Amino acid sequence: MLQLTTYRNLQVFLVIMAVIGMSFALFFLQRYMGFSPCPLCIFQRIGLMVMGGFALIAALFNPKSMVVRLLLWLGSLAGIGWAAAVAGRHVWLQHLPANQVPSCGPGLDYWLDTLPMQQVLTEVFAGSGECASIEWTFLGLSIPEQSLILFSILILAHLLILWRIVRPVPNRHA
Repeated sequence: MLQLTTYRNLQVFLVIMAVIGMSFALFFLQRYMGFSPCPLCIFQRIGLMVMGGFALIAALFNPKSMVVRLLLWLGSLAGIGWAAAVAGRHVWLQHLPANQVPSCGPGLDYWLDTLPMQQVLTEVFAGSGECASIEWTFLGLSIPEQSLILFSILILAHLLILWRIVRPVPNRHA
């Protein structure tokens, strides 16, 4: 069991999970089901990609320095922490009473073209009617709820990686 939880293997796990998550969103939800991602969904994907990018660097180069490992871990954690926070906000919006759901506004492309980035973030996190709609469920869970579960699992994996950074496996080939 310890061999499966080496620093490098855990980083590979994060990369695989990022690829699976992005593939599911792009190929199944977007291409097959025909759903367009709302602004909050896009921000969740960005966080997952950031996590996957840092994990890929860590898996490929397998740095020996604790400082480098911690920096890569922090970047990866920031990405998945961002995704989890956005997913949490998305779930909250979906559970608002119908009369409290914000109205639909212009799309993210319009906001990015016309507003400063700080206001874009404010508008996105305020949410819109499209973010509150539930278009598809699996096992009774909406897409943001499924995402939040995945992101929570990945945060737990980050805690295990931190443990591996501060208490490495005695094997030199980790």
